Amino acid sequence: MTPYGPTKNHSPFAPRHMIIPLFYATILSLLLLCTLPRNAWSETGNPWAHSLYFENDLFTGTDSNYTNGVKYVLISPDLSPKAKKMGKMPKKMLGYIHKIPFIKNTPPQTSHKVEFALGQNMYTPSDISIYELIETDRPYAGWTYFATAYHNKSLISARKSVMDTLEIQLGIIGPASLAEQSQKFIHKIRDLDRPNGWDNQLSNEPGVVMAWERKWLYHPVEKGFGWDTIFHSGFTLGNVSTYVNGGMELRLGWNIPRTFGVSLIRPGGSTRMNQSQRPGVYLLGAVDGRWVARDIFLDGNTFRKSHSVEKEPWVAEGAIGLALNYNQFMITLTHVLRTRRFQEQPDSHSFGAISISWFF
Repeated sequence: MTPYGPTKNHSPFAPRHMIIPLFYATILSLLLLCTLPRNAWSETGNPWAHSLYFENDLFTGTDSNYTNGVKYVLISPDLSPKAKKMGKMPKKMLGYIHKIPFIKNTPPQTSHKVEFALGQNMYTPSDISIYELIETDRPYAGWTYFATAYHNKSLISARKSVMDTLEIQLGIIGPASLAEQSQKFIHKIRDLDRPNGWDNQLSNEPGVVMAWERKWLYHPVEKGFGWDTIFHSGFTLGNVSTYVNGGMELRLGWNIPRTFGVSLIRPGGSTRMNQSQRPGVYLLGAVDGRWVARDIFLDGNTFRKSHSVEKEPWVAEGAIGLALNYNQFMITLTHVLRTRRFQEQPDSHSFGAISISWFF
């Protein structure tokens, strides 16, 4: 166990061709929110995509480690000049957007979308009834954040697509994240055991994460019974997390939508941005592996003394699930199993996830 987290600052870095789009994505996210009229949400040809994610280990009968995550995501319509009309988006606003060089010169097979999100994650040790610090278990910690992202998707062929995502998260760790109040409130209304150790949580610290991820989709069957596969690789940089990751997903079912797979709560992981034209149902299986250089929820605070544990640098997770899409709605139920995150952790950890998306 180490008393300090790493003190080295990690400078945000991303592929050069994505940094300028991220800057524009941040500005566009705010402008689109401010100028969007109510009736703009009814366009079905090129809709806005809303997603709500809920992850909790109570689905699997535990209450520890990564114990809860919630996130709301809004993704814009395709902003390309050749895209379908975006409801009642102001023409003046679209005119400014279409003058941006990398959007103005977009080939027909490429789309541009921006995203913003608000989320909260919480982490606790295995025994939440103890008031004292548990030195051999992970710290109590909360992370509440705002995120904005830029998605660039290209159609390679009739069966292949690729998508690049660049995301930045800004938030707060510690008591100001309000994770303690969130958990105590939920436990109270559900008559669950009171978590008593939050006085030992990590101290307040501003957090930043920059993430880049590329996904490759191979989608050989457009309708009826079929299968497809998605590969992904990427990285994050920041005082909250720094890692390199890669993985894949396999889907099997009826009328699988041409999307980029299951979407759990992770930086750069959003995939719910297109509605399906046909009702469908399918099974999924996914894996993700990481080499972790920095995890503040295990390493502890960056600039001050705090509780910490010795993290495992190589970690992985697997997921199985069921997805259903009908018209403008999509729902996914997923069971996730994660390998040990730190050396003192006795075994793997699992949790359940529900994601609901609607397109308007």
